[in-house]
Amino acid sequence: VLYKESVGTGTPTPITPEMERVKRNQEICSSVLYKENIGKATPTPVTPEIERVKRNQEIISSVLYKENVGKVTPTPITPEMERVKRNQEIISSVLYKENLGRATPTPITPEMERVKRNQEHISSVVYKEGLGKATPTPVTPEMERVKRSQEHISSVLYKEHLAKGTPTPMTPEMERAKRNQENISSVLYSDSFRKQVQGKAAYVLDTPEMRRVRETQKHISTVKYHEDFEKSKGSFTPVVTDPITERVKKNTQDFSDISYRGIQRRVVEMERKRVDQDQETLTG
Repeated sequence: VLYKESVGTGTPTPITPEMERVKRNQEICSSVLYKENIGKATPTPVTPEIERVKRNQEIISSVLYKENVGKVTPTPITPEMERVKRNQEIISSVLYKENLGRATPTPITPEMERVKRNQEHISSVVYKEGLGKATPTPVTPEMERVKRSQEHISSVLYKEHLAKGTPTPMTPEMERAKRNQENISSVLYSDSFRKQVQGKAAYVLDTPEMRRVRETQKHISTVKYHEDFEKSKGSFTPVVTDPITERVKKNTQDFSDISYRGIQRRVVEMERKRVDQDQETLTG
């Protein structure tokens, strides 16, 4: 208290990078001097009692830490957070593989294959058991557009990472080999189709779930059809006007005028009257 009373009013100075550097150097020097003053110690073996005390201390520290944590506001996991998380996992995987040393390869035996398949089946079953109920969402045109855009972006980025290749001329021999491969592939595919599929019917169980999906698809198709019809209603498709189209259009218009105005009927009546007059003239 007396020390603080004798201290006058000071002028605050900003913390510059040089002051930060000096502060860090002082901390490093203090750490070095502290370690130099430590004498030699006698190592003691780690007994089960020490292990038990250590675990208890960790549990107590964890409990105290959780008690001091206040309430937090949960934030939704956004696509950006998912992307960053996947990138971190990929980076961690790469760094982990860099630190691995050389290993001795072991042959994959049938027993190992069997155990691997069993583990995959168990993992699949456990994963499906942990899934909750989801709400199906229809695939909207906006989602289709975003999906196509992502595919285009992925294709562009993939092509950017490709190195330059050396073009090779397409010789007649290469063309012949290519055609032969296509013919062989076609023959093998046709043989496999005839042996496995042709003449056999595919039996599918008509379960209530499949019937429900089929009815839902019909409703979605009907809604989509009506939506497209309402959008296209009142619109027209422009076509190129050429001389043939103009001639057909004019002929159609003439036929329509003749049918609408009854010109054809009057022409027939006038022709009949003219023939009757000619006959009267000849007989008179």
